[in-house]
Amino acid sequence: MFCPYCRHNDSRVLDSRVADDGLSIRRRRQCPVCERRFTTVEQMQLSVVKRSGVVEPFSRDKVVAGVRKACKDRPVSEDDLVRLGRQVEDELRAAGLCEVPSDAIGEAILAPLCRLDAVAYLRFASVYRHYETLDDFASEIAQLTHPPDGPGTMPDDSDAAVPDRRPLAAAVA
Repeated sequence: MFCPYCRHNDSRVLDSRVADDGLSIRRRRQCPVCERRFTTVEQMQLSVVKRSGVVEPFSRDKVVAGVRKACKDRPVSEDDLVRLGRQVEDELRAAGLCEVPSDAIGEAILAPLCRLDAVAYLRFASVYRHYETLDDFASEIAQLTHPPDGPGTMPDDSDAAVPDRRPLAAAVA
């Protein structure tokens, strides 16, 4: 670690503490040459590997922006979107990988979005899963209204409660 004052390429760690709910480490350091103290914050860099092979830093704001489009004109607050973005990032970081495929981000969004709003979930899933026919929508709606694991559960998220689906099912009927 370079000293920000004298640019010496070494420093001594005086104290380390967990910060940001365990997502980063705050270290108090001292330079052995100029003896000045400074603080560093270390955080695991989460990168996204896109389908094209391009690697870029993960952005929670991009997740929220994508979900915001699916939630347009739905009763979903900005706080709900921020909470969903944090849930997705926490799930990806918990996997322990430095590079996450972009498909994994889409999958991580689906379960919390379904719990948040069924119509927004269907909108997002239709784009993410590339629905092409009405049968694609009908089978997804059938899965939402009558999940294979029984009422009140998602196929991929058995602990998640499924929101009320009556308005969604009535729109299709």
